[in-house]
Amino acid sequence: MAQVFDRSSNALARASLVLTGLIVIALGVGLNSLQRSPWVTRQGQRPDQPIPFSHMHHVQGLGLQCQYCHTTVEVSSYAGIPPTKTCINCHSQIWTNAALLEPVRESWATGASVQWIKVHDLPDFVFFNHSIHVNKGIGCASCHGRVDEMPLMYMENSLQMEWCLNCHRNPAVNLRPTGEIYNMAWEGPSSGKPVKCAPTGKAGPTAQSVSCTVVSARPEGSVETVALDEAPGTQTFTSQMELGRYLTAQYHIRPPNELTSCETCHR
Repeated sequence: MAQVFDRSSNALARASLVLTGLIVIALGVGLNSLQRSPWVTRQGQRPDQPIPFSHMHHVQGLGLQCQYCHTTVEVSSYAGIPPTKTCINCHSQIWTNAALLEPVRESWATGASVQWIKVHDLPDFVFFNHSIHVNKGIGCASCHGRVDEMPLMYMENSLQMEWCLNCHRNPAVNLRPTGEIYNMAWEGPSSGKPVKCAPTGKAGPTAQSVSCTVVSARPEGSVETVALDEAPGTQTFTSQMELGRYLTAQYHIRPPNELTSCETCHR
């Protein structure tokens, strides 16, 4: 009986299997890259807002604090978008006829909200609580970037689950004293700017249990240094990791092995 397949068919079969495997791998790598790309995450994109609001002008130029507009960031899961009245507090006196601010004046006159486009928009199945992060020593810039240097707001980080988990695996990198939460230029302690922390004696699993002060390096034995060291349990830190590990314990932040419930983030 004549042979149905030529001997070269074995080589073709092997080559087709290898090619199929390479295609599957390439497809997986391509889809993974697409899923992490700004096209999906919107990282770095500046959406067209109804008003070209400049955080750089208002925060760095005018010195407005984050809480002036985002009033609920310390007490609610949602930071809050400022109502039109917050804008009118100033713009009823200055730039009253600016064409760029016409949507603000129209909103104030009609009572209709300005239709802002949300920049940091998490999926509906993700529960993120602003208040717990702020009150546990995570600064605004850790997630939102240097907002004070953004003429137009954009999302600096991907906000994907991997990004969140990297912080929760090692929160010490980002923890800071609660008094520095809104300091966009915070770079952590150094030998020139050490941070002194001492327990406050207050009970409860909150950041109120420790008080930290950023000080300039002074000659040993100076009045200022002695006064700070009078508080029992005072420790001085000159590196971010040392301070972070200390605050992790003081703020009662759960280690990664205790974050076992999916309901922590998914509701």
